[in-house]
Amino acid sequence: MSIKNKLNRLKGHIKKETAKPVEIKTETKEIPFLDVWEQENVYPYWADKEYCLIREVKYPLSFKHGNYYFYEFCQAVDEWNQSPFIHPLSAKGHQSSNLFFFDTETTGLGGGAGNTIFILGYAQIIGEEVVLKQHILPYPAGEVPLFKSFLENVDYTTLVTYNGKAFDWPQVKTRHMFVKEHVPKLPEFGHFDLYHAARRMWKHRLERTKLSIVEEEVLGVVRKDDIPGFLAPMIYFDFVERKNPEGMLGILKHNEVDILSLITLYTHLSYQLLKKDKGMSAKEILEVGRWYSSLGENNAAKKTFENMDETNKEEVLQAKFILAAQEKKAKKLQSAIFLWQYIIDHYTVKTNIKMVVETYTELAKVTEHKNKNYLKALQMTNRAMALSKSHDLLEKQTIELLKRAERLQRKIKQLEMQE
Repeated sequence: MSIKNKLNRLKGHIKKETAKPVEIKTETKEIPFLDVWEQENVYPYWADKEYCLIREVKYPLSFKHGNYYFYEFCQAVDEWNQSPFIHPLSAKGHQSSNLFFFDTETTGLGGGAGNTIFILGYAQIIGEEVVLKQHILPYPAGEVPLFKSFLENVDYTTLVTYNGKAFDWPQVKTRHMFVKEHVPKLPEFGHFDLYHAARRMWKHRLERTKLSIVEEEVLGVVRKDDIPGFLAPMIYFDFVERKNPEGMLGILKHNEVDILSLITLYTHLSYQLLKKDKGMSAKEILEVGRWYSSLGENNAAKKTFENMDETNKEEVLQAKFILAAQEKKAKKLQSAIFLWQYIIDHYTVKTNIKMVVETYTELAKVTEHKNKNYLKALQMTNRAMALSKSHDLLEKQTIELLKRAERLQRKIKQLEMQE
């Protein structure tokens, strides 16, 4: 008998059962320690029978965090809107309320799917207040309400973070992938990452540019009874297991200070870039001018360097070197020559020798090609070569100078033979 016939004979013995609908329980989860959470202005948000927690704190614009009042941030945005200069941190075209100061807390510092975000925190100006919200993941299954509450109630144009381009937002995108069918899409936005600005501005004075160090050394922010960031994952795992919010409240405060410091940091950077900070050091003025120059904002660079005290000799020499490069590029050669000559006449043993070598080289080029004074060009080249050798500069640079010297010697001999 074929298999087909055997199956047909067995049909009559198969018991037919009507599929029963799956019973979905709709009971609400009990939220542990809800009374404690409510005392801290934390309330639940429900979605798909799961919940997250949301904490909200409000500050008046008259509140001072570190060296700045929050209303000074609004003034900085207004100043950017009046500024003619282009800069990556410019808020031109934005209102104060458009900037969205964002920070996360995660279970690890590495990227990838194994790293979970358990706090999505942000602050923005709403009316006459800074409104700070933190969306909290109370247990692993709460990611849908976490992201849904975050994305459906957020209205922003430009993200402001500290290393958020490399860490925070990529991590948001990774975790969003797991719940994207149930929550709104991630929006497009502009992004001010203040970490790179802090490195540029203060690497000369800070060994590391962690936000906590920048707070203490630059912004005047003093943390009291703060939980170190590296303890946050352990405290969170303990909270997930025991549900007691005591440790989590400390992490929320840590995250809150991080976010408020982003407002202060953006304000401070803006005041320096807009030349409103009267207490800038010569090195800070130099870095601001260098930054503008690298962006092609030559007028902004010049105006920045005008604020530099001439007693800061080394910074003044570096500023003139930057301006000389600008003038050369703008085909204002006489102005560039004047600046290079100033460096040659005023450099000291403390001066960056590589800069002096490049200055001699630039003058040698002009003297050779424009003035046709080969002997003087050779003298300048020899001085550059001597400095390069005595300070162990790049071998490539020394070799190029040697080639230049040999070429000039040949030209001088040719002239002597013609005479």
